[in-house]
Amino acid sequence: MTNVREVYHSQDRLGEVPVWDVAEQALYWVDIEGKRLRRLEHATGDVREWTFAERIGSFALRQRGGLICAFESGLAFYDLETAKIDWIARPEQHIPTNRFNDGKCDREGRFWVGTMDDRLTDHCAALYRVDPDLTVTQLEQNICISNSLAWSPDDTTFYFADTPDNAIYAYDYDYASGTISNRRLFASTKGQPGTPDGSTIDEQGYLWNAQWDGWRLVRYAPDGSVDRVVALPVQRPSSCMFGGPDLATLYVTTAIWDSSPDQLAGQPWAGSLLAVDVGVRGLPEPRFAA
Repeated sequence: MTNVREVYHSQDRLGEVPVWDVAEQALYWVDIEGKRLRRLEHATGDVREWTFAERIGSFALRQRGGLICAFESGLAFYDLETAKIDWIARPEQHIPTNRFNDGKCDREGRFWVGTMDDRLTDHCAALYRVDPDLTVTQLEQNICISNSLAWSPDDTTFYFADTPDNAIYAYDYDYASGTISNRRLFASTKGQPGTPDGSTIDEQGYLWNAQWDGWRLVRYAPDGSVDRVVALPVQRPSSCMFGGPDLATLYVTTAIWDSSPDQLAGQPWAGSLLAVDVGVRGLPEPRFAA
């Protein structure tokens, strides 16, 4: 763990979805349960913070400025300067026990986002794609907790995890149409210390996954085998994203969640934003194309 460092002592209850923006040279991430978004400017180390009326599960920066956000109740645009929210859709308002969770843009600038059962028990959630014309399409269903969205560098494979199932899936991905097919098990975390949470892809096409409750990151080869394990000083890493000027720093969000004071005493960086030097670069994160 000598190459792991604390970047920001945020004490997030549920830090999640780090997003490195190449244009701004800044890292954004959320504390879902804290209902907040943070932005770390790389050059200065300055951190700016926004708070919301409801939980924010994920987001992406927009080409036109601001964000597209997956709030717990639905999808919306958010203006970072005025705090104005423009709602796009609430496709699951008829399921009050669900909320939006992990989301990310593909390289065509479409926002993919999944929901989850907030009780962490039922497979009543779904996966959606939001196109630049704001059409919302359901792509998958019968999900408990959506996580781990990523695409292979050649845009032929889409990765997606259902956390309680201990499963990361791979799909055939049609870049032109933005559709997925042929779901198969990519990697199972049964018998491993943790369950699959957020992921990112590196330039070599390997998938990095944060293992919730596992005290570690796992790098999976394109064939689904475990290539490498990076131990972390926190029990609940939640997601990861390559950033920095050369995309060579792997940022990791973490969570305090329901840890006891005794548990936290043994992991002072729980809830912090961490960084790891893993000797490989990532890929630029796309913006939403609207």
